[in-house]
Amino acid sequence: MKKTIILVSAVLVTILLTSKMYAQEDLIRVFRWNIPQDNQYVTVADGEFQDGQLINWGWTEKTLMFFAYRNPGPGRVAVYGWENPVTRAHISICEDEFTDDQMLKWGYTHKHLQFYALTRRGPNTVCVYRWLLSKHHAWMTIPEDTDTDVYIKKGYHKKTYQFYGIYRNTDAPIYDQL
Repeated sequence: MKKTIILVSAVLVTILLTSKMYAQEDLIRVFRWNIPQDNQYVTVADGEFQDGQLINWGWTEKTLMFFAYRNPGPGRVAVYGWENPVTRAHISICEDEFTDDQMLKWGYTHKHLQFYALTRRGPNTVCVYRWLLSKHHAWMTIPEDTDTDVYIKKGYHKKTYQFYGIYRNTDAPIYDQL
């Protein structure tokens, strides 16, 4: 009887640890990169591009903003990246925020899936907004925990709610070095 209880306990612990490990594998980091030559910021998820490639393009100031999900699930929305080759603007939008036809009419191309974000506030989440810099027609994704006064002084406006990210941990500077 004791052996059965120990065996069942060991199996349950293994299942719990394994499911927790797989949940962590589903999380990806979402960064903000600066493109100095275009005077704008771009949202980039882990694995979207190689860091070396972005550095080679002249992108700088890689900053961890929040975590998101790699795979779809309940309470998640797909976030897509678009690029406008004429204005050189980049934008990250949620599915159904604008139609593909609208984005194409506005000159955006190269639609690609970036990550899946939460649609509702929960424990350890951060609200994420999109801001517009009109003079460059540049969009920027900014979590609510950021000093937005800095961006207001730079001319960003039209703050628009997008989704919820998973909040940066207190050890985020360690992840920034990875």
